[in-house]
Amino acid sequence: MIENLTRAATAESISDGPGSVITLLTDTDELTCNTASFEVGAAGAPVHFHTKATEFFHVTDGRLDVLVGDEVHTLGKGDFISVPPGVKHAFAPAAGHTAEVFVGFTPGMARFDYYRLLGRVRAGEATVQDIKDSSPVYDNHYAESEAWAGRLRSAEA
Repeated sequence: MIENLTRAATAESISDGPGSVITLLTDTDELTCNTASFEVGAAGAPVHFHTKATEFFHVTDGRLDVLVGDEVHTLGKGDFISVPPGVKHAFAPAAGHTAEVFVGFTPGMARFDYYRLLGRVRAGEATVQDIKDSSPVYDNHYAESEAWAGRLRSAEA
């Protein structure tokens, strides 16, 4: 018995920023999964943490910078990393690279509406304040990181 099947041809895709597309795969109580496609220079996800879920990343193509705590790791095709609850993290394509990433959360958290909210902000139909206000609903809490800010300054130099 197949409880959850998503076909590539019918999967919902959302642009959450310039050069960034999220494709929604599954969103159950046990597991939330999507893919993220980043063009060169895409912003990726800002520094944040989750209180309930482990988030994991598997790079299927390109190169991805991932902040975990205060350390930035550059992952290549085939690399995997997981981030436990409470640990701040961020991710974006490495400078000068694209990235294709399989992203998951366990347990799941009805997160697809969060991604849809990001798409509505990009379309001008919602505000950044709406995202901030949704933090407790989607367990997505924004934070600061000097290590991540330093990565951005280095890429701009």
